[in-house]
Amino acid sequence: MAEFSLPANSVVKEGKTFKAPDGASNVKKFKIYRYDPDSGENPSLDTFEIDLDDCGPMILDALIKIKNEVDTTLTFRRSCREGICGSCAMNIDGTNTLACLKPIAEVDGDCAIYPLPHMPVIKDLVPDLNLPYAQLRSVEPWMQADTPAPANEERLQSIEEREKLDGLWECILCFSCQTSCPSYWWNGDRYLGPAVLLQAYRWIADSRDEATGKRLDDLNDPFKVYRCHTIMNCTNTCPKGLNPGKAIAEIKKLQFERQ
Repeated sequence: MAEFSLPANSVVKEGKTFKAPDGASNVKKFKIYRYDPDSGENPSLDTFEIDLDDCGPMILDALIKIKNEVDTTLTFRRSCREGICGSCAMNIDGTNTLACLKPIAEVDGDCAIYPLPHMPVIKDLVPDLNLPYAQLRSVEPWMQADTPAPANEERLQSIEEREKLDGLWECILCFSCQTSCPSYWWNGDRYLGPAVLLQAYRWIADSRDEATGKRLDDLNDPFKVYRCHTIMNCTNTCPKGLNPGKAIAEIKKLQFERQ
């Protein structure tokens, strides 16, 4: 189960309770983390009783229903509703995942919803992701090649070369893995984290990219890669079924071979 970082000197208190409509017979409680830095108050857990007979099947459906019909101040990110954009990543029932892909029926009892753990909270379920995005930019996640592209053609790959990218290009940068990693909680200022390192390896593994040596040299640092202790929370929590731990191991292997 993931943990979270709260604002300094804060204690999560019991918040408001919003009752289900009269006559509702299929009621589920959603306990949602609330924090508004402008209020000056400590975070709280508000309880929303939702009639599941009048709600879509996913956690995101419940959140949208709460925001539209119960409390318009509830703040969270969402966009595609198809597990593609990564916007609605949050901690649901103790696991980092996407609200749009998490069925309500998979949660036994009350459903606890928190922002991604160990990140500063902007408001309610919205974490501040400036740090991981800055770390992503630092690995230059785009193709780099000095050789001119063939005239009127794509840069071609063999089937075998293309297959090496499977399990890498599908990452949607939801940062569920990044924020489930204890090594990132402890050393997030210097350790790049599983999501960023998977993105780095995606280009290292690409046969069309010509900056492999530079990329490996840039990552050859006691903290950037080697704070990974193969705890494997990253792989266990990835909502897309990817394996960031394996990508990190491949980076370490390539660096060892270059010595």
